[in-house]
Amino acid sequence: MFEVVIGLEVHVQLNTKSKLFCSCPTSFNHIQNTNTCPTCLALPGALPVLNREVLHKAVMFGTAVDATINRTSFFDRKSYFYPDSPSSYQITQLYTPVVEHGKLEIDLEDGTHKTIRINRAHIEADAGKNIHDGDISKVDLNRAGTPLLEIVSEPDMRNEDEVISYLKKLHSIVRYLDISDANMQEGSFRVDVNVSIRPHGDEKLYTRVEIKNINSFRFIQQAIEVEVKRQSEAWEDGVYEEEIFQETRLFDQIKQETRSMRGKEEAADYRYFPEPDLLKSVIDDAMFAVASDIPELPDAKRARFISEYGMNEYNASVITASPESANFFEKMIQEGAGAKNSVTWLSVELPARLKGGMSLEDSPVDAITLASLVKRIEDKTISAKAAKEVLDYLMENGSDVDSIIEKLGLKQLSDTGALETMVDEILNANPDKVEQYRGGKEKLLGFFVGQVMKASKGAANPQAVNEIVKKKLG
Repeated sequence: MFEVVIGLEVHVQLNTKSKLFCSCPTSFNHIQNTNTCPTCLALPGALPVLNREVLHKAVMFGTAVDATINRTSFFDRKSYFYPDSPSSYQITQLYTPVVEHGKLEIDLEDGTHKTIRINRAHIEADAGKNIHDGDISKVDLNRAGTPLLEIVSEPDMRNEDEVISYLKKLHSIVRYLDISDANMQEGSFRVDVNVSIRPHGDEKLYTRVEIKNINSFRFIQQAIEVEVKRQSEAWEDGVYEEEIFQETRLFDQIKQETRSMRGKEEAADYRYFPEPDLLKSVIDDAMFAVASDIPELPDAKRARFISEYGMNEYNASVITASPESANFFEKMIQEGAGAKNSVTWLSVELPARLKGGMSLEDSPVDAITLASLVKRIEDKTISAKAAKEVLDYLMENGSDVDSIIEKLGLKQLSDTGALETMVDEILNANPDKVEQYRGGKEKLLGFFVGQVMKASKGAANPQAVNEIVKKKLG
């Protein structure tokens, strides 16, 4: 009955060493209110000086999303009072942002693609952080003045799946560009969701509700579902105009509800005007040339992996989902491991052993070691089953692959003469089953192979055993 209309505002904290307008560090998790100075505390007489690295990173992003990059942009002052804003205003870009009119192509579950338009990406200074402790509220201003790139989409998304696909692609791009760590738990990638509904076929945009600062993809999906249900029920009950109005809401993941936070201000309420303490920002030819020379992005890398290594679409998407896994894979290939086995051991076996949310970067088994293990499978030194034992040992104890194979006695027996002797012994010990096999009971092949594997204590090469048994049985 209803069509959902969704637009997103994503605040990406840029990974500069210092803040947007001063030299204070942007390090996370320092003692409260220690990364501050007269400028980010907005003390009288302190003036902002633009961090040019922020412009550089903004241009990189604009290039990645095929956007218009304004070589000359301006800062504006947005007036509001919150306890975490010591200046009672925010320096941002309203009228002439550095990036405009970009686009991002997302992949849908049915195999089709959809282009989401990006209205703008503008630079702004972050606020501090309110800390609520019972009846007491505290303010930590370490984050005040940290550089943000706010990426604003057009209202082009129609369901939560499209939203998550867009956000994952955006998250991947900023990490490939290395302009942000995009850590959602630490607030480096914060999402505001604007949701409205309308009858199918209606082109009008109805009242939008903003859901603020959601910090996980799962909660974003849940918040959209909850809010769409709330708006749909209000429409069906005939109270849409009374209950749905432009406001900012918070999502309570415990109660599975959105809750009113404050009325949503219009631009006029913020009393925007050109920032008087800053000159225009100019991107010269030298900066533009360097910043627009960006690394290979996930889509291009995925296409290359499919072409070069014969991967299917799914495996290529998994491996290129993060720059860490893509680089890990390419290092394994450089070490001589085969692509097919590298995909399996990187995307299935290794992640299954990373405990407690451990990331790939923290894995005790690096790309060179995992490549060595894959090569020992491929040269038939060990079986795939034995390789799992080796990997388990590596995760707990370290060391190198070859020494562990020797220590655990897992080296595979591939000597044809020795294997033929074993096969002959098994066949001679089971003449009745040999006769049954030759009489057409071919399923007994597995019995003979299993007996040889048992006799060799699992050391025999199963493929070689299979071939020898078939040959002997004629």
